[in-house]
Parts: sequence; C-alpha cells; structure tokens
Amino acid sequence: MIRPKIPVNPTPTGLTTPPAVIQPTSITPGTPTPPPAPMAPVSSRPTVQLTPGAVVAVAGAGTAVVLVVGAVLVSMLLAVAITGASVAVCALVVRSILASDTRR
Repeated sequence: MIRPKIPVNPTPTGLTTPPAVIQPTSITPGTPTPPPAPMAPVSSRPTVQLTPGAVVAVAGAGTAVVLVVGAVLVSMLLAVAITGASVAVCALVVRSILASDTRR
C-alpha cells in the first residue's frame, strides 16, 4: 500500500524516422572585417539644465523631506518609549497591589 509505483513507459508505436546523417562541410577562411567604430548614443530626451534658483529649490525640498521624515520617525520612537514606560509603571502598580493583598 505504501510502496511507490514506478511508471512504465510504453514502447513507441507507429513509424519512427531514422536519425539524419550529418555531412561534414569544409571551412573556407574569409577576410576578417574590422569592427564598426563606436558611435555616441543619441539621446531623444532634452538635456536638463538647472539654474541656480532651481538648484536651491531642489536642495530646499530635499532638506524639507529629510526633516519631515526624521520628525515622523522620532515621534514614533517617542510614542513607543512612552507606551513602554507606562506599561512598566502599570505593572509595578499591579504588582504592588497584589503584594499588599497577600501581606494582610
């Protein structure tokens, strides 16, 4: 019942074609062609030219993004720290209440 059953491949039926005979060919050496000269890629997009005002605007936007993301991450870390501290204080209060009940 648990023994694996090995499938048996049936023998092919019908007409089979014999393998094709490969005839050797002669190799004639040719003159090597020189590789084509590398061409500079042609860009279909226009080049972006930043003015000094645009550079200042991009730098300001990048700084603003970094400050906002940093503030969000710090506030999340602070929220986790405050939650952990409050849970610890609650645990101490509950332990104190349970300990004072057992002394009475």
